Amino acid sequence: MSIPTSSPRRTKEATVAQAAASPRPRRLGVASVTLMIIAASAPLTVLAGGVTTTFAVTGLLGVPLSFLILGAILTVFAVGYAAMSRHVTNAGAFYAYVSQGISRPAGVGASLTALMSYNLMQVGIYGIFGFTVSSFIAERFGVDVPWWAPILVCIAVVAALGVNRVDLSAKVLGALVALEFLVVIVYDVASFAVAPEGVTAAPLAPSSLFVPGIGAVLSFGVAAFMGFESAAIYGEEAKEPHRTIPRATYTAVGIIAVFYAVSSWAMAVGTGPSQLFDAAGKQGPDLVFSFLGAHVGQIAADVAQVLFITSLFAALVSFHNAVARYFFSLGRERVLPGWLEATSHHGAPKAGSLVQTGIAVLVTAGFAIAGNGSELGPLYPVLTMFTWLTNAGAMGLVLLMAIVSVAVIGFFRRRPALRASAWTAVIAPALGAVALAVVFCLIVANFDVLLGLTEPSALSWVLPAIVVVPGLLGILWALRLRRTDAALYARIGHGEERRAHHLGDEED
Repeated sequence: MSIPTSSPRRTKEATVAQAAASPRPRRLGVASVTLMIIAASAPLTVLAGGVTTTFAVTGLLGVPLSFLILGAILTVFAVGYAAMSRHVTNAGAFYAYVSQGISRPAGVGASLTALMSYNLMQVGIYGIFGFTVSSFIAERFGVDVPWWAPILVCIAVVAALGVNRVDLSAKVLGALVALEFLVVIVYDVASFAVAPEGVTAAPLAPSSLFVPGIGAVLSFGVAAFMGFESAAIYGEEAKEPHRTIPRATYTAVGIIAVFYAVSSWAMAVGTGPSQLFDAAGKQGPDLVFSFLGAHVGQIAADVAQVLFITSLFAALVSFHNAVARYFFSLGRERVLPGWLEATSHHGAPKAGSLVQTGIAVLVTAGFAIAGNGSELGPLYPVLTMFTWLTNAGAMGLVLLMAIVSVAVIGFFRRRPALRASAWTAVIAPALGAVALAVVFCLIVANFDVLLGLTEPSALSWVLPAIVVVPGLLGILWALRLRRTDAALYARIGHGEERRAHHLGDEED
């Protein structure tokens, strides 16, 4: 293929023309995409579940600072990522970016790793959802419900939203996220007002973070951002994607970083630094709810517990949408079976949504059977299904972001006519690649801690292999396609760009 000779102005016009020609309805604006991203990070879930766990496991006070550092790293990553999104609009996001920036085989490998990682994140969250709902029903109504029953109901609701209009999902998530933010803000204000040991800036001091154990803090923290990179997945359904996707990405990263930093700082201040680690270890998510009950009112605590459940639901919907769109993209280009390209009359990826629903049902059934009579008791779905799958999924997504940073450099190097600045095309992506590679290595080094293991286990190898091996198989599959089906191979990673004769690229 030839290197494109279009100017940046013509590229922008082509992108707009492509948007108009797209057969899929474009209903999402910046606010809608931003809400879909933030919903995946589940604000109340991160505070009540993730932050308390991080304090308890690591014993480090510098968690708030870690969010600011990770936010800075991901902002640097987003520079090249957002710039590339102006020229590549594809529901397969990582798949398309790596295909066009590195090579088609690497793109197929990235697509299968992404598909596996998003599935792990989505299905894993069902574990803590089932536990939380069954516990809530038992406490409020005295009825014992097996943890897997609420999951099956939730899977059905998520599936219904998945095949419906995407802006319907955005509206549902928007309402839930707004309520989450309100509750967390109330918690933050009350925490700073109570401050049993006074308001201290110690959690923001470098000396509280840059000590042994920082790897575990960053490993937990990066999972809170997972979902921010999904903005590009909605490019084919966004209004003016060349504007919407970059703006939504930057907005989401900034909001997530600052909001979580302030909220985790509030937790340290409201509980008291000297009592924080012990309280977090003993109470877990109840640390937030009991504080609200004691200092704001029981109604506030009850509302927060309900919103904790809806927070998990919002994350499930968001990750479900991401998985469905990956299936759609890969089916459209026949990397996976073509029937996955099927959409509903609303334009939603119906086949991909149904496949993801089936996966969720099968995995839930597998854990339910395996956990029957487990010595872990009611915590079984949290300590296994949730912990194992979400940590493996987060690790895979961090690896993919590092690879995408390299792809950005390759993409703009092949297209000098785009005239991207050195900062956008080389420096920022290179810094992002190095920083994300370091975070990935820290996750691998601390994987036993993340899984709650006291000694090395086969899980330490099996779970990472679940996200890495599909990527290697994808590379081999693409190389086979290059030999056996040149036409199909040429379409890999180009989606609607190929149909609209948008940007070309060199042969891989």
